Amino acid sequence: MKLNCLLGLFLFPLFTLNAQSISTELVEYQVLREPKISIDTNSRQYSVTVTSPYNLTSDEVYAQSKVDFQTELKNFDKVTADSEKEFKQKLADYDADVAKANAKYKSESEEFKKLTLLERLTLQDKNQNPKLVLPNRPIYVAPLKPVYHEPNLQNFVIIDNNVLASQVNIDGFTKDGNYLTILLDIKKTNFQDNSGQTYANQPTTLIVKQNGQEKINKIFFQEYKYISSYPTNNINKPHEEQQHLKKVVAFINNYLNETFAFKTIRYSVRLQSVKNKGQYDDLEKADIYVSTNLKKLSPENPQINAAAFTGMQKGIDIWRETLTKIDFKDPKTDFNAKIAKFIYFNLMNLNLALDKKTEAEKVLNEMQENLIYIKLNSSEETELKAIEKQIYKTT
Repeated sequence: MKLNCLLGLFLFPLFTLNAQSISTELVEYQVLREPKISIDTNSRQYSVTVTSPYNLTSDEVYAQSKVDFQTELKNFDKVTADSEKEFKQKLADYDADVAKANAKYKSESEEFKKLTLLERLTLQDKNQNPKLVLPNRPIYVAPLKPVYHEPNLQNFVIIDNNVLASQVNIDGFTKDGNYLTILLDIKKTNFQDNSGQTYANQPTTLIVKQNGQEKINKIFFQEYKYISSYPTNNINKPHEEQQHLKKVVAFINNYLNETFAFKTIRYSVRLQSVKNKGQYDDLEKADIYVSTNLKKLSPENPQINAAAFTGMQKGIDIWRETLTKIDFKDPKTDFNAKIAKFIYFNLMNLNLALDKKTEAEKVLNEMQENLIYIKLNSSEETELKAIEKQIYKTT
């Protein structure tokens, strides 16, 4: 990653350390990240072809909904007749069931009368004496005449290959050429139950050719990933499929942009300065030298860029010179461990902002040698760990 453009923003006071008033300046800067595969400016053109099982539009859904409604209207008389016929059969079955229930009760009652008094009392206590149980008489509910309702588009996957192709974008490229040809094959979403939860996959093949030469041929989304805490029979599958498809397209766009597109990324670097007048005037100058020139960096203009680095170095030299004056064992001296602490942090953060990990590591090692004399609060300990992680990060 190359540092191409830095832009400073705002200044605000943070805290006070005894007699030494420390403020923090947060400088926001922009980094122009270079792509993995750099394409000449005149060749930044591409075309996209998508194949998928999706070929449905909202107009088609509305049209089919109206056709289905007309079919329901046409069949309504038959549905009504069938429901009346079914009810008559239920009535006939009901009369037969009533007769069976009466016959059963009569038979059980006759047998019950033949028992001794003690036997009858025992069965009654157990609620096992004969009872007449009649079925519920069926009630006729006439079918309602169909009423047209607009379809809920969430119940459909409304998209087609042309729409999907239009959603594939590479920043800084145009879709009016074939220097890059993108072939994207998206399969249907597969849902799977696992421990009462829903998981899904959607195998997606991405092939990219640069001027006819294949550069990318990869398959993504083959593994099943968590979708919902509910099982598959309790989710709206079309809605979930649309959401998953959006994730697929977003991932493909991010992958293509990381591979081929230049991208401006905003970061910020935390710089501290002591504001007391008098003995700390040089440190205040150092803060001005570094922060203002950090904001001036302009890789597009070599002269301005060189001048900015020269000005910034003046501040760095003051910080370095001040560290030689530090008395780590005397907290009452003007140049004590508190002053060294913020200078160390400044040097590490600045070098990391300028992508100079080696220089940042040298400062870290120097600080660690004197760390026994430096008191860090919890936020500073967290910051130091983050700096160490960034310095020793290998990727």
